[in-house]
Amino acid sequence: MASARAGFALITPASRGIGFALARQLLVHTDLPVCATARKECGTVHDKLVKSVDSKRDAAKRVMVLEADVTNESSISALASQLRQQYKDIPLRLALTIPGILRVEKSPSQLDYENALECFKVNSLGPLLLMKHLNTFLPTKSAQPFSTNSSSPSSEEPPFELPSHAIYAMMAARVGSISDNSLGGWYSYRASKSAVFQLAKTFDLYLRTRSADKALAVALHPGTVRTDFTRDYWELSKHVLEPDDVAVKLLQVLCGIPKGMKDGRGRCWDWKVDEVLP
Repeated sequence: MASARAGFALITPASRGIGFALARQLLVHTDLPVCATARKECGTVHDKLVKSVDSKRDAAKRVMVLEADVTNESSISALASQLRQQYKDIPLRLALTIPGILRVEKSPSQLDYENALECFKVNSLGPLLLMKHLNTFLPTKSAQPFSTNSSSPSSEEPPFELPSHAIYAMMAARVGSISDNSLGGWYSYRASKSAVFQLAKTFDLYLRTRSADKALAVALHPGTVRTDFTRDYWELSKHVLEPDDVAVKLLQVLCGIPKGMKDGRGRCWDWKVDEVLP
């Protein structure tokens, strides 16, 4: 049963790839209630998540899969209403908002308005609207700290330990960094992901006032992960990570902020704990 001292986690979307792996790792290594989202076939995603976790973890009772389409604000608003009904006064402890699509344009002549618009809707406006409807679930500065004993009661040492503050993470990408752009191309994807750096920084400034040290926001870069999203680029990358491996690494990064990092909030961090500059 969820409690205010434990909080709950949200991963959107989580039907496959990194999102599914993040939800699975939270079910395996914590006792948190986990809400995952999918655009369709929520029951199938729920059953797949439950089957991927040891039965001792009570995944069927802890995980909930709700429908959400980040390109539709009514869908996001409905998600927030369902969360409010389900968790009532339970605060959001860990939010992982990771929508993303890629449209490859090697030259300006390949730009297509509808494709570019869709890219911005998913990669930029999606995180923006999620922030709008989810920010009220984060603890305020007067809230009690989260308990730090939400790790799995296993004989094995868990790979990460949840901190006593809330974390709101958005998925950026290294190619969204202006200072790192030396190759060009990928116009709509680069521009739409660049916006996430700004969103994370601006939202964190808001949380500094509203939540003080009880909540922070960051952006993440996962590297090249072996999913359908990056299939065409596996051979071009020096490091291709499996979804579960990168999920653990990203959770370790998140749980290490600000511990071990000087003022790590509001920035973008990759899976190696290296900062990705805007």
